[in-house]
Amino acid sequence: MGPRDLPPVDALAAQVGAPRAVAVAAARAVLAERRAELLQGATGEADLAARARAWAEDAERPRLRRVLNATGVIVHTNLGRAPLATAARAAIVRASEGYSNLELDLDTGERGSRHDHIAGLLRDLTGAEDAIAVNNCAGATLLAAAALAGPGRELIVSRGQLVEIGGGFRVPDVIAQAGARLVEVGTTNRTRRADYEQAIGPGTGAILRAHPSNFRQLGFVQAVEIEELCELGVPVIDDVGSGVLADEIELLRDEPPVRRSVRAGAALVCFSGDKLLGGPQAGLIVGRADAVAAARAHPLARALRLDKLGLAALEATLQLYRDPQRARREIPVLAMLTADEETLRERAQRLAAAIGAPAVVVTATARVGGGALPLLELPGPAVAVELPGVGPDELAARLRAADPPVLGRIEDGRLLLDPRSLADDELQLVARAFR
Repeated sequence: MGPRDLPPVDALAAQVGAPRAVAVAAARAVLAERRAELLQGATGEADLAARARAWAEDAERPRLRRVLNATGVIVHTNLGRAPLATAARAAIVRASEGYSNLELDLDTGERGSRHDHIAGLLRDLTGAEDAIAVNNCAGATLLAAAALAGPGRELIVSRGQLVEIGGGFRVPDVIAQAGARLVEVGTTNRTRRADYEQAIGPGTGAILRAHPSNFRQLGFVQAVEIEELCELGVPVIDDVGSGVLADEIELLRDEPPVRRSVRAGAALVCFSGDKLLGGPQAGLIVGRADAVAAARAHPLARALRLDKLGLAALEATLQLYRDPQRARREIPVLAMLTADEETLRERAQRLAAAIGAPAVVVTATARVGGGALPLLELPGPAVAVELPGVGPDELAARLRAADPPVLGRIEDGRLLLDPRSLADDELQLVARAFR
């Protein structure tokens, strides 16, 4: 068979058994692929109908899919960061079933604000005077800078905090987009209170303290604490990053807590909803009523606003924090962080037993991820799997092709499956992927 002998598109599409648009696209793609093969000298027959059916089946599969995270990285950026609590998932379903009172005051029948659904909760949980939510923490910092320091006003930042985090997000670029003029103070490793004092002038709009994410300085370093910054007489924007509301968890002591910045008097405190807070992707802004009002009224606030499904999940997650013990049990990120050795070992043994002979329980180290606590190690059990004649890279690829896909990590030439980042009901799904 040569390229001229290939069947017409319509004839092949009729054999696919999919909606016509998909079937035609599948036929065209398969015929183009086969034509290229023949021009390169391929011989023999090819089951074009089977190829087209497989193409159509893949095309109709959702691109955004559930993944089983056995990497041991709890807040995994590539896997959507924090898994949602049951209450948050249920809230999304309720909000998506029909219409909602997103911007309607049910008491008066007049137009309301979408921020009202979470503002009261955030005031109660953080001690702030007011609060709003936008679509992510980068957006929150951009909005805060634009509201308090732009356009043309000065925004003072320590040189040690002019960092770049994931995805090429750079603090100086955010300041520029906000319309503010960057004023750098201090040195890369040491910034003192006097550096800020000397930089403050008539054109100063605010001071920005930026969370360093995965970047850490060790050794001969010095930074000015939030309490001192708030004593300098100009508004302070504090980007605390990961959103720690569970202050009582000892493992989180090295992340800046939201309540501390609010108590210190920061004008605006920005943090994520989808990292250590354990909720949906969101950027939360809490602080003084006048500063929050300025952010709420800024034109960027509409462009960055959070949708109804995100607000529903965020409200449900924040409600859990009213009871700290319940939050630790029901918010997956907090439960994974605080899981005890006995629970993890029992989970690892169950997973190894379900997989069978190639699997053994070993000691490994999990990570927080998501730019939070980069130096923190979480030792615990993991399941190592080695199959004769199958390298770890090939094994990992096969597991990614499972339904649902399974992601582990490769260490010391073997594939590890970490139970810390797996829910109890996911263990059998992982084992089924091997079978």
